[in-house]
Amino acid sequence: MDVARVREDFPILGREVGGKPLVYLDSAATSQKPQQVIAAEEAFYRFSNANVHRGVYALSVEATDAYEAARARLARFIGAKDPEEIVFVRGTTEAINLVATSLGRSLLQRGDRVIATVMEHHSNVVPWHLLREYNGVRLDFVDIDEQGRLRLDELDRLLAEGPTKVVAVSHVSNVLGTVNPVREIAEKAHAHGALVVLDAAQSAPHRRLDVEKLGVDFVAFSGHKMLGPMGIGVLWGRTERLEAMPPCMGGGEMIREVHTDRVTYRDAPARFEAGTPNVGGAVALAAAADYLEAVGWEELRRHDEELLTRMLEQARERFGDRLRIYGPSDVRDREAVVAFALQGVHPHDVASLLDADGICVRAGHHCAQPLMDRLKVPALTRASTYLYNTEPEIDRMYDSLEGVVRLFAGGGSRVASAR
Repeated sequence: MDVARVREDFPILGREVGGKPLVYLDSAATSQKPQQVIAAEEAFYRFSNANVHRGVYALSVEATDAYEAARARLARFIGAKDPEEIVFVRGTTEAINLVATSLGRSLLQRGDRVIATVMEHHSNVVPWHLLREYNGVRLDFVDIDEQGRLRLDELDRLLAEGPTKVVAVSHVSNVLGTVNPVREIAEKAHAHGALVVLDAAQSAPHRRLDVEKLGVDFVAFSGHKMLGPMGIGVLWGRTERLEAMPPCMGGGEMIREVHTDRVTYRDAPARFEAGTPNVGGAVALAAAADYLEAVGWEELRRHDEELLTRMLEQARERFGDRLRIYGPSDVRDREAVVAFALQGVHPHDVASLLDADGICVRAGHHCAQPLMDRLKVPALTRASTYLYNTEPEIDRMYDSLEGVVRLFAGGGSRVASAR
């Protein structure tokens, strides 16, 4: 992959922070946007902006066509059989909340079991906790081993203990980078009559999703992590699953008829898209899908592995035991997300000092507090790469980290001790 050519498409990468060239290593939180995606959203608002599905005038028809074309494009992007299986949402969080709320109204009753994992992002934990609090469902968690891989023996044990209605799992951990064996998990869950909800927020930007091969019932992912704009994402659901679910939000566009004594709803996906949708975001997300496929999944995977290998090797060679990286040691078992602890330095101090060098990393619990509890750490620093990052940028981060080590070895003050 010609990374230098790719970088030319990202205007923000040309800026400086504090007088130093920007090194953006926080793509797991949100990716940067290529000019093609920015232009697609701008073009919609400049030339085609109108409300969809409501007008018979030409501009409204044009906007509707663009919106539904984006739905069809995202269906192809993930291998869905039918565009009607694509529900546009604000992102992964809203998608999983939609599923949990709807299932809570139609399927899940007091005492029913939901199984999640300790590595889940809060987006795939809190919605199920809400059902635990208000519906009385039972919520259990699958543990990980010391390499950060799911203990499938624990999943087997939990499934065997009694009826389970839902298994909620991430495709890729946003902290450990672990790539989970989704097909195997889905087969185990389905054998016990459970539905499977997959959080693909971290996998959709990096690998070709094929929802049929994954074998799950629902897939959620966010546009802003895969070069698209914020405020747009996708919930995919099997047709029979979506049709069996009641809406979770009411308003315009999702109804057939509304009267003072009754209401009827449209078929999916319309019943789940109440109100005016983010049409410009959907159009731009389709452009992001085009961009990623033009780069090529194999090229992107090769690039990811090169950067990840560099990240792991440099950590070992420069810092030894002083820097601990969490998650699988084999690059084939993980994505380009590296969460680490630097001995004797708080993660927020690390992030603040790297920021002074123009390097963007994230520090905190990464919306994964059950995992932090399991790892017995309050927080970690996380560096995450994408198609526009380079090996020299990895080296710059470690150069800066060496400066952090020297500062604290010399008794330097903590710059973020209050956080």
